[in-house]
Order: sequence, then structure tokens, then C-alpha cells
Amino acid sequence: GANSGVFFRTDPSDPVQAGFEIQLLDDRGFRPAKGKLDAKKLNGAFYDCQPPSADPAKPVGQWNEFRLTCLGPMIRVQINGQLVNEFNVDRWDTPGKNPDGSVNKFRTAMKDLPRRGKIGIQNHGHPVWLKQITIRELD
Repeated sequence: GANSGVFFRTDPSDPVQAGFEIQLLDDRGFRPAKGKLDAKKLNGAFYDCQPPSADPAKPVGQWNEFRLTCLGPMIRVQINGQLVNEFNVDRWDTPGKNPDGSVNKFRTAMKDLPRRGKIGIQNHGHPVWLKQITIRELD
């Protein structure tokens, strides 16, 4: 039932609006406060912007491998070796709007956010365990 995320290229003073987030979520156990869970908020989603193509997560209690690759405007998300999201942030050129015309909660166009910044792990009070975190700079 846990809800978490990985912030990247963000400013710690406002990680939600000043950076990017990939959702980490127990899709099977999480129950939203109201209504159905939006696909753009599922495990591996570019939060509120683009849903994942699949959910290859292992059952709760087993370790999963998460890989986030950022190179210029291109972002790739892999879970357990499977590509679940890939996008070019330059396509998000309008505040509050996704390239498909749907709305998002962001006051700044994603293409205008920094290409460098801090990395952070977010949670909403549920237990989330992480291990063997490796950060490598790409050319």
C-alpha cells in the first residue's frame, strides 16, 4: 500500500514543482482517498505526466530493481530490467499541460526545468526500503 517516488533534477526547497518525479507505488495495494488511481500516478509513471507502459514489479516483500537514466532531455525508467517509461521532457512545453492535451499540476513547463539538480526519495508515511543506491554521472 506504499506510495513513494524518486525526485530528480530538483530543488529541495520545492521538489514537487521545481523538478521531476518518477512514481514508486504498490499498484495492487494502494488505495487512493477518492476514486480510481490515475494511470499517470502508477508505479513507474512520470508523475502526473505520462503513465508507465507496464508494471513488472515483484510482489510486495520482494526486492525490485529500479533504474533511472537521464541524458539531456531524454529520460528512461526501467523496473526489473524492463523499460516502463521513456520520454523527452522538451515535449512538455506548456505549464499545466501534457503533450497529449491532458492537464497536470505543474506550474512550469517541464522543458523549462533545470537539467541538473538534487535527487530525493519521497514518501507519504508508508514503509519503503531502498538499498544499493548508485549514482553515476553520464557524459
